[in-house]
Amino acid sequence: MSSAIPSRSDISESDKWDLSHLFTDVSKWQEDFAWLQHAYPRLEQWKGRVGESAQTLAALLEFEKSLGLKMERIYHYASLQLAEDSANNEYLTRIGQVQNLITRIGEASAFVVPEILAIDDEQFAQFIADPALKDWRIKLHKIRRLKLHVLSVPEERLLALSNVALSGYDDAFSQLTDVDMKFGTLIDETGRERALTQSSFSSFLVKRDPELRERAFHQFYAEFQDHQYTLAAALAYSVKADAFHARARHYSSALEAALFPDDVPVAVYDGLIQSVRGNLKPLFRYFDLRRRALGLRELHHDDMYVPLVPEIETRFTFDQAVKAVLAALAPLGEEYVDVLTEGLRSARWCDRYESKGKRSGAFSSGSYGAPPYILMNYKEDVFADVYTLAHEAGHSMHSWFSQNAQLFQDHEYPIFLAEVASTFNEELLTHHLLQTTRDPKMRAYVINRQIDDLRGTLFRQTMFAQFEKIIHAIEESGDALTLEVFKSEYHKLLETYFAENFVLDPELDLECLRIPHFYHAFYVYKYATGISAAVALSQRVLSCEPGSVEAYLNFLRSGGSKFPLETLKLAGVDMATSAPIESTLQLFERRVGELEEFLL
Repeated sequence: MSSAIPSRSDISESDKWDLSHLFTDVSKWQEDFAWLQHAYPRLEQWKGRVGESAQTLAALLEFEKSLGLKMERIYHYASLQLAEDSANNEYLTRIGQVQNLITRIGEASAFVVPEILAIDDEQFAQFIADPALKDWRIKLHKIRRLKLHVLSVPEERLLALSNVALSGYDDAFSQLTDVDMKFGTLIDETGRERALTQSSFSSFLVKRDPELRERAFHQFYAEFQDHQYTLAAALAYSVKADAFHARARHYSSALEAALFPDDVPVAVYDGLIQSVRGNLKPLFRYFDLRRRALGLRELHHDDMYVPLVPEIETRFTFDQAVKAVLAALAPLGEEYVDVLTEGLRSARWCDRYESKGKRSGAFSSGSYGAPPYILMNYKEDVFADVYTLAHEAGHSMHSWFSQNAQLFQDHEYPIFLAEVASTFNEELLTHHLLQTTRDPKMRAYVINRQIDDLRGTLFRQTMFAQFEKIIHAIEESGDALTLEVFKSEYHKLLETYFAENFVLDPELDLECLRIPHFYHAFYVYKYATGISAAVALSQRVLSCEPGSVEAYLNFLRSGGSKFPLETLKLAGVDMATSAPIESTLQLFERRVGELEEFLL
């Protein structure tokens, strides 16, 4: 009996997102696209006049805003359609058109920032004080901060023209891994033939049959081995592009360039790595506990995801998952829960299930004034997907609150804060599940799930962050990045972050080529800092600390109105210190002890 991946036409409409909130049909999208094509050349009228007066600058910024609102929406629509089916030629054409238009608008507006930076300090202070620019003060202050890293108008134009060409590695990676690579099928524990895909891989790793897990692991990575040189080339050019942009904009490194927009010191990044690497003993203790609980002589990667607590029913329908997530988030109040309830049920924010050609994984994506959509590849037998729904709902509600509290130019929150809002929801879900179950086995299961979540989010993402720093440093030193260099450096980290009784299968070195975030560097450390901040904030809310709920909602409302470390400090967490990370490490160690008491 076969369990094939369904076509999109086989999925019920109620299980798909409703993109009519963006455009009722493609003709409306084409109208906005055409308007942008004809409107953006009008930017030329402000060229050479940006510093003329506060009123002139305000008029330019308002026109840019009108372009940005439409551009954000047409890009959002095209990218979500492509996520539905990565092989659809119409969708590929449409996203290509948008990307080209973005490049042209970027080229046409390349003079704006340099001319703002050319305004002398005294005149700029007068402009900022003018009522005409009161809605633009935050944005203008952020622009002025970039003064050392913005180039001349011709140089900015050249960089704008190069953006699409220098990001081709990302499209190559996506098309190769989501469309071209075929992983075959496996016979599962019930005798059914099931497709092995990037989305279904995780569902095989939670199976209790060790031979099935092992077959899935080796068959999955065999396909990556067949394409390892192509993937290594894509990753190398991703790093080269990062290094190019950093050098062009006078940053000391790609890492500094990535952290600068958020005003995050490199010391915070390095401090995360130092804190986690200095506290690996609880992680090794957990590995040994897992090995003993599974009755294994040695532990392999494909043994890391199967639940340690047997005979627990973890099948959640999507509707059951929604109910659990909403109940868990009740401490945040009626507004939060009511908006999310409508979004996940009647407003159809979420595209729920896997289909042929659909982008793997999960994400939340929003544009100003439109729903914050959620892509899922939900599977009822993968308990982690309940947490993924809570996670992506955290992103979407962050978008909803920020859009409703901030102006367009200030609503976009930095990724550093995004990962706080998403993992905060996961912490509340864990608390809810532990509070509402009396079955000791189920409690142990949830504790095991939280341990694995902390392992994956704090320890694993920190290892990833260290890998990104290493490979960028190699490129910046002038040495070549080859397949063997990637695998060798990744293997060294695997040896550091895993214990003696853990067997590092040779295929695991290829993991460095399959992590999508590596092709968008210096993102993953924010998962680790995010969960550390989320643990601290959730503990405040769950302990009913006075003002903690409103402080958290104000955090969501803040959008991009402040830099992230300042925003978090106002919410009660100081990420410039090691305290939040150490507190989360202590939570991990405490949970390992609790699970150890149950299992052994």
